[in-house]
Amino acid sequence: MYQHGHYGAALLAYAPLGAAVGLAGYEAAAIVGGLVCVSLSTLPDCDHRLPLLEHRGPTHTLVFAALVGAALAAAASVLVEAASPLVDVAFVGFAFAVGALSVGSHLLADALTPMGVRPFWPLSRRRYTLGVTPARNPVANYALLVAGVLAAVAAAVGVSTIG
Repeated sequence: MYQHGHYGAALLAYAPLGAAVGLAGYEAAAIVGGLVCVSLSTLPDCDHRLPLLEHRGPTHTLVFAALVGAALAAAASVLVEAASPLVDVAFVGFAFAVGALSVGSHLLADALTPMGVRPFWPLSRRRYTLGVTPARNPVANYALLVAGVLAAVAAAVGVSTIG
């Protein structure tokens, strides 16, 4: 998928987590988490600009998703000082989830294309694909974007109505 499709996939994947965090009373964290998730959603495609890396190679794996999550969690643990150790641990866990989810949503969106992804590389070279649409299909990319925006709006309305 292309940039707009990945933004939409990230919003779609993040909406339930963002709603849960917002309903827990951390609306600002939910909004920042959504922005970070969308911002990192195209990170796996950095392989286009890195020599010696094939496209949809190491940056399109669950290992990379875990590494991005760990990097975000490490940054959160340094930047955040909470009044309670439990809140601190929860925030670091949330940061990990946002990072991993951003890359995971990218993998799911790319799995819609005939080229698919190899999420278990280097353990397996098996490619997973649903073969629904080519990555360059503008209708599919914008449909994902619209679906993601609608999910984010529904989550926000739910938080403001219930919370």
